[in-house]
Amino acid sequence: MFIQPSKLPARALAGMAVASFAAVGVALVAQHQFGVKPCPWCVLQRGLFLLIGAFSLLGWLLRSQRSVRQGALVAVLMLCAAGLTAAVFQHEVASQSATCAMGLADKIVTALNLEELWPSVFMITANCAEAAAYRFVGLPYEIWSGLLFVGLGGLGLAVLGKR
Repeated sequence: MFIQPSKLPARALAGMAVASFAAVGVALVAQHQFGVKPCPWCVLQRGLFLLIGAFSLLGWLLRSQRSVRQGALVAVLMLCAAGLTAAVFQHEVASQSATCAMGLADKIVTALNLEELWPSVFMITANCAEAAAYRFVGLPYEIWSGLLFVGLGGLGLAVLGKR
């Protein structure tokens, strides 16, 4: 029936991890099965979802230690804010540009060497204007991404103070 309040933080963290990893899975299926090419901002958001998933999983695995769980939630909230910022910037600024090469997202991905470490996930294959043309159920991918960052952040805030 209803989720018991004492189990809410653990279940929320598990759900946040699943949702974050699933978002990257959807992006990879779209890329490798349907030819949706990612831009630097898309790739950066994938990395943020993977980090959110990892911190959520860590918080879930160590849920009995309240300070670790709270720390994981704070990290998730900061990553959600960064992800929402990236999604909004991609939609409002970068998508209007014919190129976004060597912009902030490209510099971060390059500095972290993500394309070399895991090319099937982090290889940048489109510019921002090209990526803006892709839609999923009528909305650009960055809108869906932004909505998920908001949802994850909202859930994180809701459980942050729970025991």
